[in-house]
Amino acid sequence: MNNSKAKQSIIYLEDIWKVYEIGNVKVEALRGVTISIKPGEFVSITGPSGSGKSTMMNMVGALDFPTKGAIYLDGKDISKLHESELAIIRGQKIGFVFQQFNLISTLTALENVMLPMEFQDKADAEKRAINALELVGLKERMGHKPKELSGGQQQRVAIARALANDPEVILADEPTGNLDSKTGKEIMTLFQKLHKEGKTIVLITHDLNLVKYGERIIKLIDGQISKKE
Repeated sequence: MNNSKAKQSIIYLEDIWKVYEIGNVKVEALRGVTISIKPGEFVSITGPSGSGKSTMMNMVGALDFPTKGAIYLDGKDISKLHESELAIIRGQKIGFVFQQFNLISTLTALENVMLPMEFQDKADAEKRAINALELVGLKERMGHKPKELSGGQQQRVAIARALANDPEVILADEPTGNLDSKTGKEIMTLFQKLHKEGKTIVLITHDLNLVKYGERIIKLIDGQISKKE
């Protein structure tokens, strides 16, 4: 292990391999990937379809285990933890924003944002949820259900939900994929604002118009890093 790299990084992937077995065929989704993401960075991870972006997202977000290699979060090796332990760490450290908004249709915007805090037993969940919705400009819509909100507003609710537990890292996977270009720019401007406020942003995208928002670009080709900027 590179101790200094791991300690300087909020997320450090060391020689990560991920191999899927499909019948008798082995598919190497990631092949010896090592990356360091420092606190407060805005990093864009990009690459064509089949390059390993989704698998990389799962590794960065501690959603899956590597076949080989180690994943460090705040200097701690989390690649060998049990899923129950990982779930707690994810809930505290990482906020997820996906292309699909994944809001619960029967709940209001406020209730959707409060949900992850209830899993973490936050006593002031409602107050924190209201503050998060205010941050994304939706305080006036907190009593509305998803079907009463536009696509951009639903994604803002999803971002507020990701912020609910005040995570250090926001992991965004194609966050504008279901939005028109104008609304997409508004969402990316919001990510820039969060970055300026100190959040670490990791953006996974194939959209070259989004890649430019990152301070650093990591490009994947066939499961390996081909270029860093």
